[in-house]
Amino acid sequence: MDLRKILAIAGYPGLYQYVAQGRNGIIVESLEDKKRANIPASAKVSALGEIAIYTDDEEVALRQVLLNIKEKMSGGPTLDAKKATNDQLKKAMEEVLPNYDRDRVYASDMKKLFSWYNILQKNDMLEFDPEETEEAADDKA
Repeated sequence: MDLRKILAIAGYPGLYQYVAQGRNGIIVESLEDKKRANIPASAKVSALGEIAIYTDDEEVALRQVLLNIKEKMSGGPTLDAKKATNDQLKKAMEEVLPNYDRDRVYASDMKKLFSWYNILQKNDMLEFDPEETEEAADDKA
């Protein structure tokens, strides 16, 4: 799976998969209910492949953090971000990324991370393309 085609859209809950370019924006499909929507060009859209998490040393690609969660949870779902307390989120984050930057990574970011993981896990989308792995390595070099 290519994380560059999975989108988080400001003001819209959940995650979306890019379908096509539309006349006035893009056409996406919700990963939760499979409904399609036209997202205007003015919307703030972030591809998961472009997101990174701050650590004390550097930024770690979201892809790597998702793989860390998958390994820690043995491929199963993680905690329910909607019901988890801030302390539970911080403890879970320390387990998957021990050196995350505690000043710049907020509880709201952790909620998004764990809810995104659960959506991707539910849709069996945690297997990443080898080309994406190679491109990420090339970008760092």
